[in-house]
Amino acid sequence: MENKSNVLMQRYELGRLLGKGTFAKVYYARSMSTNQSVAIKVIDKDKILRVGLVDQVKREISVMKMVKHPNVIRLYEIMATKTKIYFVMEYAKGGELFNKVAKGKLKEDVARKYFQQLINAVDFCHSRGVYHRDIKPENLLLDENDNLKVSDFGLSALAESKWQDGLLHTTCGTPAYVAPEVIGRKGYDGAKADIWSCGVVLYVLLAGYLPFHDSNLMEMYRKIGKAQFKCPNWFPAEVRRLLFKILDPNPSTRISIAKIKESSWFRKGFYSNKTGTEKDEVSSTDTDASGSCGNGSTAAESKQDSVVPPNLNAFDIISLSAGFDLSGLFEDNSQKRETRFTSRQPASIIISKLEDIAKQLRMKVKKKDGGLMRFEGLKEGRKGILSIDAEIFQVTPSFHLIELKKSNGDTMEYQKILKEDMRPALQDIVWVWQGEHQVQPQQHLQPQDQLQQAQQQE
Repeated sequence: MENKSNVLMQRYELGRLLGKGTFAKVYYARSMSTNQSVAIKVIDKDKILRVGLVDQVKREISVMKMVKHPNVIRLYEIMATKTKIYFVMEYAKGGELFNKVAKGKLKEDVARKYFQQLINAVDFCHSRGVYHRDIKPENLLLDENDNLKVSDFGLSALAESKWQDGLLHTTCGTPAYVAPEVIGRKGYDGAKADIWSCGVVLYVLLAGYLPFHDSNLMEMYRKIGKAQFKCPNWFPAEVRRLLFKILDPNPSTRISIAKIKESSWFRKGFYSNKTGTEKDEVSSTDTDASGSCGNGSTAAESKQDSVVPPNLNAFDIISLSAGFDLSGLFEDNSQKRETRFTSRQPASIIISKLEDIAKQLRMKVKKKDGGLMRFEGLKEGRKGILSIDAEIFQVTPSFHLIELKKSNGDTMEYQKILKEDMRPALQDIVWVWQGEHQVQPQQHLQPQDQLQQAQQQE
């Protein structure tokens, strides 16, 4: 290394070599400020310049910054010197999943957990327009809690890599895991190709060996092209059915990730990314999607009428006005986790409306004192179960500010529901959405003006 004392830029103490490739080496390291264990990928600039891989390294950096998911290796930071590029990444203490499979087939429940986590990660990548294109056990790592982490995005492709026909045309990947259409060199759907590779991984986890293997590469490609494989007799019937749908040589009829997630075998003991802290944030009376409590609708209504949301004073309102909102400096507005609106309806009407929307969205409602409600999806999303908090603040008895905020799950899923379902459904009780100057032609009021007018009318 450049620094003989094995201290990199006075920030990381470098340790043992974890692995190496043609153009990079990966070292274990420790942060000198936090004592956190990390992995540092060291890339030789001269080597990648000589073989023209600069764009590939840039793409890998942009992809890793884009795909932040519990089952994807996280990129903490990038550092560079005149001769080296350093990727400071999450350290996966458990090593490669390949090392486990090399010892023999895994138990069904263990294989299913890894497959669930793999599908969750790949689904999330696809939702961000990222296609891995080299999914195999060697690129799947395990952390100290035995959770799977997808790594090595060196061969990944972004949505903009597609040609005018909407397909990818670069042949890449590991032969035994590559989809038939990739071998055919006629263009392929990156998502469909990744699904095939996930199917090969599932087969390997349960069998302990590859579904397509031959010492003659062309013969192996022929088997892949016709999907010629046999399931061992210990494979459950549900797994066999799922594998034949995943390892379908025709990408147009190959099963989608959404359908994989709906399969009975996949759903067993479904792994959730949701943490205990998030579950306990609203310790309240659960209601079903219809919004009715176990004590009956009458009790619910009387409790609803007695709800008194926390008061919002003038200073709070002013601090929320557009002129004082600095969030645009730190985040893309399209990815914001919260949105606010004002309403001239009493709290009971607002709560009733929110419960109706939850029913339409088939979401479970949880309530907590003080005007806080939580909507939870019934199905697992790309980053766990989607949860949305709705908090009502009282300015006057008939003037309220409501904040909607994503508390768990995928931000893109939240934004889609907010835009396509919640905003249109809330239209009849909304006075003004934050950031929008008017709802009706005569209304051009900032939040502080809304407060003043509402108080005068009260």
